[in-house]
Amino acid sequence: MKRLFFAAISVMMMFTGVNASAQGKFGADSAECIKYLSYYQEYYKAKNYDDALPNWRKAYKYCPPTANQNMLLNGTTLLRRVVTKVKDASERAAVVDTLLKLSDLRAQYYPNYAAAALNAKGKDVFNYVKNDAKKSYDEFTAIVETLKEKATPTFHLYRLNAAIDLYNQGQMDAEQIINLYQESIAALDNTTEDKDNVPQVKTDVESIFIASKVASCDNLIALFTPRYEANPNDVNLVSNIVKMMSVTEGCTSNDLYLNAVTAMYKLDPSYNSAYFLYRLNSSRGNVNDAIKYMEEAIAYPESDDKQDGEYYYELAAFCFKNGKNAQAFEAANKALALNETLAGKAYMLLGTIWQSASCSGNEVESRAKFWVAADNFSKARNADPSLAEECGRLIGQCSAYFPATADAFMYDITDGQSYTVSCGGMRATTTVRTQKK
Repeated sequence: MKRLFFAAISVMMMFTGVNASAQGKFGADSAECIKYLSYYQEYYKAKNYDDALPNWRKAYKYCPPTANQNMLLNGTTLLRRVVTKVKDASERAAVVDTLLKLSDLRAQYYPNYAAAALNAKGKDVFNYVKNDAKKSYDEFTAIVETLKEKATPTFHLYRLNAAIDLYNQGQMDAEQIINLYQESIAALDNTTEDKDNVPQVKTDVESIFIASKVASCDNLIALFTPRYEANPNDVNLVSNIVKMMSVTEGCTSNDLYLNAVTAMYKLDPSYNSAYFLYRLNSSRGNVNDAIKYMEEAIAYPESDDKQDGEYYYELAAFCFKNGKNAQAFEAANKALALNETLAGKAYMLLGTIWQSASCSGNEVESRAKFWVAADNFSKARNADPSLAEECGRLIGQCSAYFPATADAFMYDITDGQSYTVSCGGMRATTTVRTQKK
């Protein structure tokens, strides 16, 4: 302790003759400022944080923010250790306020570090501001509006979550939440920070927005109808209407959605607008038009193989649902070729298509479809273990319809033989399996 004391005295003596500009840096009571800066730093460097804290408090009291950036930075470390231990609510709130203020001061007086300071502040707001939606919302709003594209992506999620809490408390209305959601998605598209995490954050933003049920279809229609009628050729407006209504359950069969999708397609032809027209026509039972627009969406060069694979799978399921097995078969195989992550459910769909197909012919020809169905269920099981139980059940169903050995023998067909099945515009090569009866 003597060494620490004399070190501090030495530092004080060094600054005894400081000029006016130095005194300005260390404040009106520069001697006390310099003394406690030295005291707390010695303890802090030794990781003796308990003794560093009271000396840091004195330094913070006597020193202006310009004295030392580390005083602000080290203070956040010390106060984070304190805040979790404070039991009294008012005392805890005071510590949290000081913690947040340190980041504000750092951003204000050291602008080159403003982004780092405010992003750190945002994490503190998330960790320590509890049960105060208004404060959380205000703090995150100030941070994202100041930093713009440099704000941590998750802050948009936290801000929207706080806003939804305020909506549930009657302090914000549906229009404010809807506008904030759209603003958040747009901001995430432009962020320069933690870009690898942006897709997940966008998914989470969409999820909490949908789960909040703020954007009921009635709310969207009431909000957007007058806007659309006033500006039917505003491509950004119609795009927002389409996107919002597309993620809202049961909101794609009304006139506003129909008008907005049609306008979007005319104003901004793209795979997105073609896809939304597919959605519109599929919801209205316009099967051929739906297929046409989905094929058009896939044909656009802007979409990549992964996206096209997902579209093909969706098209395959739609065609199968509407009795177009051959088109479903073709689309499912294209989905497999373009996006291997779809293998499990694509093979499952192919198996279901073959199993339900109506194939004419003799005892072997009419039942050969079950060999192909079983093959696809087996591939689905291998591609996605979560489907194992269901696939096993379906393979058992197919096996029960394999032709009898005697029937196959009559047509010169034996177990293990290669066999090509043609049925309803579909074609596949499989292996003969019979039932011993």
